[in-house]
Amino acid sequence: MSSRRASLDGMTTTPPQAPSPSAATASAPDAKASPRDRLLDAAADVFYRHGVATGIDALCKAAGVSKRSMYQLFAGKDEVLAAALERQVPRLDALLLPPPGEPAEPRERILHVFRQLERAAADPGYCGCPYLSAQVELKDPGHVASVVAARAKQGMTDFFRAEGERAGAADPALLARRLTLVYDGAAARAGIGVEELDGLAVTTAAALLDAAGITEAA
Repeated sequence: MSSRRASLDGMTTTPPQAPSPSAATASAPDAKASPRDRLLDAAADVFYRHGVATGIDALCKAAGVSKRSMYQLFAGKDEVLAAALERQVPRLDALLLPPPGEPAEPRERILHVFRQLERAAADPGYCGCPYLSAQVELKDPGHVASVVAARAKQGMTDFFRAEGERAGAADPALLARRLTLVYDGAAARAGIGVEELDGLAVTTAAALLDAAGITEAA
């Protein structure tokens, strides 16, 4: 297991000075927050850094919530994981996706995602995409958390496709799939510490855009 999952760092995202995605996945449980919020904050953090196999005892300890309270709020760990992933969608969208109309050109809007990914991956606490990680670890597309993760991942693919359509790509759906493949591969390899992206993801995505005829504006 990567040493990147050995610590429990806090995570937050606030554009425009967006922090790294290791900071976007969770925040340290707030003693003043409700038990439900503390559980979801702790779940996002613990599952991201230690994996979805982390037990309920460790989760409740990190959240400062009793198991009895957890079971009063959720049916079980699977439901907590799904809710924690769902709760992260707005945070990660704000981190990775460009604001409406800024930048305006489809090519730059797509490349913005890969620049943000590279910025994120440079953080020592980066453990990859939380949605992809959950899907890989669960290995069950029908699992309630896998369904949430798949929906979140589809949102990014839909963004790529929409921008490809705006740019006049011949096959925007295929382009979107290829871009998603690059994103997931880059996130996974950076997340396990075997690759320093350092421009690699951006230039690879740019090559795909060039091949699709989506070139830099004159």
